[in-house]
Amino acid sequence: MSRRRLLAWGIVYTSAVLAVVGFLVFVIGLVVEFVDTRRMPLEGDEFSPVIQIALGGLCLSGFTVLLGFILVGLLLARQSRKQAPGYGDAYRFIESLQFSQAIPLLERAVRDGRETADVLMMLTTAYAFNGQLAKAQAIADRAVQLYPDDPASYLTLANGYRMQASYEESARALQTATELAPDQPIMWAELGFVQQSAGNKDAALKAFQHAAEQPMPPMYSVRVYYHLAQAYAAAHQVEKAVESTAKMMSARHGLDAWLPMQQAMEGTVYGQSLHYEIENIASAIEAADAASLK
Repeated sequence: MSRRRLLAWGIVYTSAVLAVVGFLVFVIGLVVEFVDTRRMPLEGDEFSPVIQIALGGLCLSGFTVLLGFILVGLLLARQSRKQAPGYGDAYRFIESLQFSQAIPLLERAVRDGRETADVLMMLTTAYAFNGQLAKAQAIADRAVQLYPDDPASYLTLANGYRMQASYEESARALQTATELAPDQPIMWAELGFVQQSAGNKDAALKAFQHAAEQPMPPMYSVRVYYHLAQAYAAAHQVEKAVESTAKMMSARHGLDAWLPMQQAMEGTVYGQSLHYEIENIASAIEAADAASLK
């Protein structure tokens, strides 16, 4: 966040605090005035000092609320101007796997100078799933150049490498992402998936263990805990294997989220690997269900 943006949000929060303080002064002033007038009625039509202070508090509250709304409106307007035209349509196209429809919208955004990290990530994804791997790699490299401190840029780069089955390069990019965002479990999960695909099971296990330290969306939990359960079972760590299997089962509905992605990547090396992994997880879930019925 830029200093100017940080300052603006600071003023917004300060305005909120002052609005509350002003309103409290107004309420307290009314209460004090009510008690005083019951004991000693005022003479004349002039406002008492207490009422004047209360009205001052009300004016302060109203002014700061108005100022806060104006600043929030300006910040939202600035953010919407930064967002690329057609971004929402492109996002919906990618969600529905219509990558060829999303590409022109995202390319226009880049031409217009709207090269946000999100736009570049979506364009990389659209190119990769559309089979334009060279363009996907170029955009992923561009994302890292523009946003070297953003972990999402390295996730974008890793996804480009992964689509080309360049798992070692993908793992290096994700290592950087985890260094920049060590508390983001999705980065650790993605690193584990890539290292698993590369055959580096020990490193994958450590990455999955890091991912499991934080709550994850079900689509990641089901895969992470499947691999953990398999690794613990192979190491004869029965208690940990049972615990991981139970967590996999609780996130089983997350497996459905990978099916469209698997279909979109059909014909690629990574797509085939994901296909077999999903089949194995589904089989493990069926086996766990069968065992629970006995």
